[in-house]
Amino acid sequence: MRMLCEHAIESRSAFQRGSVLVIVLWVTLGLVTLAIYFAHSMSLELKGAQNRVSSVAAEHAIHGARRYLGHLFTNNATNGVVPNLTGELPEFRVQGVPVGDSHYWLVGRGDLQTRVDLPVFGLIDENGKLNLNTATAEMLEALPRMTPELAGAIIDWRDEDSDSGEDGGAEDETYARLNPPRRAKNAPFETVDELRLVYGMTTEVLFGEDANLNGVLDPNENDGDLTLPYDNQDGRLDSGLFEYVTVYSQVPGTRADGSARVNITNQQGRQQLRTILSEQFGDDRANEILAAAGPGNIPSVLQFFVASGMTADEFVLIHTDISASNDPQPGLVNVNTAGEAVLACIPGIGLDHAPALVAHRAANPAALTSMAWVKDVLDGQAIAQAGRFLTDQSYQLTADVVALGEHARGLRRTRFVFDTSDGTPKILFRRDLTSLGWPLGPEVRREIQLAMETLR
Repeated sequence: MRMLCEHAIESRSAFQRGSVLVIVLWVTLGLVTLAIYFAHSMSLELKGAQNRVSSVAAEHAIHGARRYLGHLFTNNATNGVVPNLTGELPEFRVQGVPVGDSHYWLVGRGDLQTRVDLPVFGLIDENGKLNLNTATAEMLEALPRMTPELAGAIIDWRDEDSDSGEDGGAEDETYARLNPPRRAKNAPFETVDELRLVYGMTTEVLFGEDANLNGVLDPNENDGDLTLPYDNQDGRLDSGLFEYVTVYSQVPGTRADGSARVNITNQQGRQQLRTILSEQFGDDRANEILAAAGPGNIPSVLQFFVASGMTADEFVLIHTDISASNDPQPGLVNVNTAGEAVLACIPGIGLDHAPALVAHRAANPAALTSMAWVKDVLDGQAIAQAGRFLTDQSYQLTADVVALGEHARGLRRTRFVFDTSDGTPKILFRRDLTSLGWPLGPEVRREIQLAMETLR
């Protein structure tokens, strides 16, 4: 009996010890689970903190790029000659530029883009676009995705009257029927984004397939209706109006030293021009040039060049000193930088001559110091029509700055529009584009990932 009691006591003690062990194991498991949970949370917090630090560093890299560009424009962008557009500053770096542990890229545009999935790096010339405040209805209608009705609505939005144009247009009566109702502005456009308010404008027309506004065909822009934006899956990037229009382009009425440009369209200007020509080429050559140009009214600088018989080398010495107006000229299109779609909108150029102009300047980059080369492509009649819309100078430029912080994290993107017309660069517009997502294309992403793996 005694032995049975002792055995029962021992069994009970073993059971109790086993129960305690189970409890201890559960408590241990709970503590380990909590430790893993908190460790994971701390890991996420650490990664989040690193991303925030990288984002702040990327933002500072953008500020550094802005200050650097301001310095660059101050010292090099004179008389409308802009670095990286003319190739005069090969040391001007535009991609993967280090700023501490961060890097920035300038997402640009260019005729020589070799692949639709590779971005072009550089500055974007606002003078290479069509100005919404000066373009005629016929010029606007020639833009991709444009209709006569939408062109008329754009004209009605910016003009001062309340009369709809012949192509329909839209004034207060039309806008009053919208929900919510509004009125036509009847004043100049202040930003390109203002096109969103114009009657008949849609995001498809405004942005096309380029949802993130980077000039690159990203995977989601070439997959049909699978993901936004809707596209035709043809392997080409069909841009919207945003790519081709501006409100900033303007050639100043002054020279680099601040003095007024010589107006070649009147007799007083011709006398001043004689002085400039004599200083550059001597009296005899000045007389030859003026005699060839004749006493008549010549409405554009390009026509004057053709009529005068000057050589391209001579013209480049005076082209920034002369003008066809006493005032600043908004909306002139830089024939050295404008894309084919914009050049096709210019009277006298159109679809017939725009491809030839783009091809000629691509084959002759050294000739882009002025617009004298246009004479080799267009005949006299075409120049007479196109001349008053063209320039060879750029004063307003966009810098689309993309930055990554340490370890290629913390993406930030800001678009700046600089005005260099008075010698001191000013920022006319600034917009944060970070929310549009990755803008550097899939190939650059792969290159960055490969570089990061190599460093590990």
